[in-house]
Amino acid sequence: MKWHVYMLTCADGTLYTGITTDTDRRIKEHNQSQKGAKYTHARRPVTLTYSESYETRSEASKREAALKKLSREEKLKLAG
Repeated sequence: MKWHVYMLTCADGTLYTGITTDTDRRIKEHNQSQKGAKYTHARRPVTLTYSESYETRSEASKREAALKKLSREEKLKLAG
């Protein structure tokens, strides 16, 4: 099973970063259900901005932490 680090752009222009094993399912949760993060629930709809794949949850979690430390400008530059 692959783990994915993903970055979303919220309707208000803010960015959200998380990890999952199923990016499509997780985006649907963020947009349509109570299973999405509290942060994104109030900022719907969200769109996928960036994603990376990793072999283990540990690797994905470490990368998520690193991405969260980046400035907004750095995140947007990474997303292209």
